[in-house]
Amino acid sequence: MTHTAAAVAAAIADRLAHPDQAPAAVIADDNRQHLAYGPTGIALLHIERAAAGLAPWQRAHDWLAAAARGPFTSGPDSHPFYGAPALAHAMACAADQLPDSYQRGLEVLDRQVTADARRRLDAAHRRIGAGQLPALAEFDAIRGLTGYGAYLLRRDPAGPVTRAVHDGERLPGWWVPTGPSGRPDERFPGGHANHGMAHGVGAVLTLLALATRCGTTAPGHHQAMRTILAWLERWKVPTGRGAAWPYWITREELRSGRPAASAPRRPSWCYGTAGLARAQQLAALALGDSDLQVEAEAALLDALSDRAQLRATTDSGLCHGFAGLVHIAARAAADADRATAGQLRAAIPALLTVLVPPGSAPGDAAALLLKDSAGAGLLDGAAGTALGLLAADSTDPPRTAWDACLLTA
Repeated sequence: MTHTAAAVAAAIADRLAHPDQAPAAVIADDNRQHLAYGPTGIALLHIERAAAGLAPWQRAHDWLAAAARGPFTSGPDSHPFYGAPALAHAMACAADQLPDSYQRGLEVLDRQVTADARRRLDAAHRRIGAGQLPALAEFDAIRGLTGYGAYLLRRDPAGPVTRAVHDGERLPGWWVPTGPSGRPDERFPGGHANHGMAHGVGAVLTLLALATRCGTTAPGHHQAMRTILAWLERWKVPTGRGAAWPYWITREELRSGRPAASAPRRPSWCYGTAGLARAQQLAALALGDSDLQVEAEAALLDALSDRAQLRATTDSGLCHGFAGLVHIAARAAADADRATAGQLRAAIPALLTVLVPPGSAPGDAAALLLKDSAGAGLLDGAAGTALGLLAADSTDPPRTAWDACLLTA
């Protein structure tokens, strides 16, 4: 099955070999600057394959060139998945592999991203000083400081702005006065605490853990991790072999001290138990907490095999679909002990049967994935699914840091 997965990934890459072959939506004005839906996300697939010796670098160059044809947004209207920071992430993945390429453009982008992060930090400090609650977009991985921190941790791990983003005493609290959309929502009177990797405290925990493992810490750093871990311990819901977490906690649940009963939810990267379990595994590794690591890996194994949770998963992509589960399983297996790593990798073939039905030809499977309503992009579309399929084909980690934007490693 893994060989079939690699062949389907190759077929998707071949169908997206050049921007001229892509669906029009990918390079439309609304998507051109977007990492999730546009050329920069598709470039990541070709950068990863070229770095692994599976395809020519020209494909990656063509997609990066397509992304950079027009001006890129910076400042308040940009964020880690849109505008200059999105292009910087893709370009840095290529430059890591080709040290003589992209340096001049990347230097300009690095200065812009650092300046934008500094402005956002200043705004966050003013908000904290005024005693106000944060917006999700202030601190999350997609639009906020956690996403900026992930990029800066790669590019300038010892820099002052990087350390400021990771400063444990100044990290914003994660209770927001809105609904999960970031807008006022009558279903969330009094706001909520978001647990997700895309928009919540799961990403904050992961960033702190990754920074610790890189040797970049600030006062209160470990205590901040312990505070988040204690919160997640408080709200976990026991399942068969492990635990699951609600996507968020409302004010009513906070007052009652227990989450409301709900049907099993998909164990996705963006909100579900798989993403949170990976976050806690990374925190356990950073803190040297073997008990926490065992619990986190048990929760992940349960999420990957629990039929009730998997039935709630209906998408293919990285964000909230099966490709994301495959990728998380592979990343977690690489950090687990031998026995647990074997169990995690043993869970992957069953997940792959959803993405690549048994007996299907690679080209046919690729065509179906590209016809999916989610499109060709990174987060929900076929390019991201192909990157997940590459993870299934090897016990080695990705050659590039393409998934740093997801904070899975």
